[in-house]
Amino acid sequence: MTSREKHLVELVDETGTAHGETTVAAAHQPPGQLHRAFSVLLVNPDGQVLLQRRAAVKTRFPLRWANSCCGHPQPGESLAEAANRRLGEELGAGPVELTEVGVYVYYAEDPATGRVEFEYDHVLRGEFLPSAPLLPDPDEVAELRWADPTALEAELKIDPRSYAPWLGGVVNQLLRPSESRSGATSPAMTPPGSSADDTAERSGGR
Repeated sequence: MTSREKHLVELVDETGTAHGETTVAAAHQPPGQLHRAFSVLLVNPDGQVLLQRRAAVKTRFPLRWANSCCGHPQPGESLAEAANRRLGEELGAGPVELTEVGVYVYYAEDPATGRVEFEYDHVLRGEFLPSAPLLPDPDEVAELRWADPTALEAELKIDPRSYAPWLGGVVNQLLRPSESRSGATSPAMTPPGSSADDTAERSGGR
């Protein structure tokens, strides 16, 4: 077990109210325990978002394209502090100003590893200049690329299995922030284009 799997996460109910804590590893064992998480999307001046392809050693959805950075605040840790910590650890990025654009509750089972994602996910937007330095950790990130978020939604419909199952909902929160209220639970959503073949991976429920 990696050291991060031993870190504590905050267990929450579906309103985001904390009611306990457990380890990262325990929270992601079937059937999963709802816990607080965050997904960061770094956006450049042209409106493109930075995507990372998750490293092969990841215990959940390895080698899938996902948003710029993901993680879990430890109990008592602020979202901004936790997200900037992970931006530094994963991407070698300096601290950035972050804005919460919505909350996305989702459930997904990884058919390859058997792990479960059941997360109350705060979606955070950060402005990022392409000239700013990045030094991705190869144990976290296999590749990086910039993508137009609207075009990305179309790509998710065509080839959803190349992407982490939470990415569609995260991009939806970025593109349509007026449809979500910061701090309020959004319906459990799945990326567009899900089919019967995706049932095990994306239950779309709890």
